[in-house]
Amino acid sequence: MEIIFEGGKVVTAYSHGHVIKTDQPVHSGGQNSAPSPYELFLASIGTCAGIYVKSFCDNRNISTENIKIIQSAEFDEETGLPTNIKLDIKLPADFPEKYKEAVISVAELCKVKKTMADPPVFEVITSIM
Repeated sequence: MEIIFEGGKVVTAYSHGHVIKTDQPVHSGGQNSAPSPYELFLASIGTCAGIYVKSFCDNRNISTENIKIIQSAEFDEETGLPTNIKLDIKLPADFPEKYKEAVISVAELCKVKKTMADPPVFEVITSIM
């Protein structure tokens, strides 16, 4: 992954043929032209769980048309870091009862969540191009 600076507060990542732009909100000096890196981080949690739920349903021929995940978080007032992240999987009334607990179990398999639960070591270095 390569990260470049494009002016203002825009920071862009290039990863496997994808362009992922980030910006900061106006009150933080950005133009709000893209999600902030932290918004993308939080979104990665819900979308990761969503992939697992989608795959589970697809494998059982269950429509995901009326399923959605509502993600919310509580934050520490001093640090601004999340203290609780909640994923509420909204299921339609006709969702098979026998799979309701399984949907929770598969959402718990999210690789982003697992990475947060057992964080890697971060190494930040500098080098000359």
